[in-house]
Amino acid sequence: MTSTPTPGAGTAPTRERLLDAAAKLFYREGVGVGVETLCRTAGVSKKSMYQLFASKDEVLAASLERAAPRYRELLVPAEDDRSPRARVLHVFERLEYLSGTPDYLGCPWVATAVELKDPGHPAAVLARRFKDALTDFFLEEARRSGARDPELLARQLTVVFDGSSARSVVQAQPLDGLATATAGVLLDAAGVA
Repeated sequence: MTSTPTPGAGTAPTRERLLDAAAKLFYREGVGVGVETLCRTAGVSKKSMYQLFASKDEVLAASLERAAPRYRELLVPAEDDRSPRARVLHVFERLEYLSGTPDYLGCPWVATAVELKDPGHPAAVLARRFKDALTDFFLEEARRSGARDPELLARQLTVVFDGSSARSVVQAQPLDGLATATAGVLLDAAGVA
C-alpha cells in the first residue's frame, strides 16, 4: 500500500495535518493503519505525532471528534419551518445521496466501532456519542410530530440509518430510495404525517 502526503502537507499546522490524514486513512483503509503510514501521509515525524498525541488511538478519536460537526451538517437540517416528517426524511435523503458518491464507505462511526470491538475505546465512545446525537435528533422530531411512541421511533430510525448505510457498503451500490422509503413506512406507522 502506498500513501501519498495529504495535499497541503507542510503548510498546515502539524496537528491538523495528522487529523486530516487520519480521517482519510482510517475511513478508507480502517483503524489498522500504522503510525508509520499515518505520519508519512501527514508529512510529519513520529516524534511530532507523539508530542501531540499519546497514541494512535488518541489520533483516531480526535479525528472522529473533529469530523463529527461536518458530518452532522451534511445530514441534519438546520432549524427551519419544515415539518418534523420532512426534517427526518431529509436525513435519509442525504444518506441516499452520500451512498451514491464514489468515496462513500458507510458511516465512519459505525465502521470504526465495528472494527475496534472494544466499547470502551475512546473512538468507540465518540462513535456512540455521535449515534446518540442522531437518535436524539430523531427523538426531538418524533416528539414534535406527536408520534405514538417517540422513543421507539427514534431508535427504529437510527437502526434504519445504520442498516441502510451498511447495506450500501456491503452491496457496493447506492440505496436508490430504499432508506427514505423505509423511514417513511416507520413514520406512517408511528402516526407522523
